[in-house]
Amino acid sequence: MPDAASDLSDLSAPAVELRGVSKVYVEGAARRTVFEEVDLTIRRGEFVVVLGRSGSGKSTLLNLISGIDLASSGSVRVLGREVEELGEEERTLLRREHIGFVFQFFNLIPTLSLVENLLLPLELKGRLDAAGRARARELLSEVGLAGREASFPDRLSGGEQQRAALARALVQDPELVLADEPTGNLDEENAATVLALVERLLRPTGKTLVVVTHSSEWLALADRVLEVHEGRLFEREKASRP
Repeated sequence: MPDAASDLSDLSAPAVELRGVSKVYVEGAARRTVFEEVDLTIRRGEFVVVLGRSGSGKSTLLNLISGIDLASSGSVRVLGREVEELGEEERTLLRREHIGFVFQFFNLIPTLSLVENLLLPLELKGRLDAAGRARARELLSEVGLAGREASFPDRLSGGEQQRAALARALVQDPELVLADEPTGNLDEENAATVLALVERLLRPTGKTLVVVTHSSEWLALADRVLEVHEGRLFEREKASRP
């Protein structure tokens, strides 16, 4: 039987499909509905920005897409696979093999150097070879951190850490990149640098990007803009790209 996380041969399938998805959390005697009967299709290669207030469910959406959390009802398909049909180990392999993550708080491992942070995902995939090491160093150079390979995260500024985190998300060449408030802790200048890098490094590769944020700075990068409001997803009109 083929590995469920690796059997993604249907390239005609959208990157992400949600059909009738609801997510309810039970907290003691209370029930909190985060999403109710949500439908969403994200085509491969699309850049989608999801806006919403803090606590609106944006991060929950990424957790559902990545299989970190499972829907209470409905169907979530990622890269052609039904997430609910995968076991916990298979969902872990799906994330490890095919999804890159960028977080608001960087999530770099403080006891590892920058290059070691990038090599770790490759090691987990069993691809820690000469080509992988070369790709890690190339990506650090691409994000402006050449010569800093041996530096530890606490020696870098916030902007530098987020650039390193972006390189780490791309090192295993994922089809899908999920970003959770990736510029939320950055000043305007560093945020603009990260946005420019995302555009330059992801757009030509055809990778799919889903960014959840409360910041309007991402709108210019988006192919589509969605908004989370009261458990629903609404598509917003967006000006055409120049």
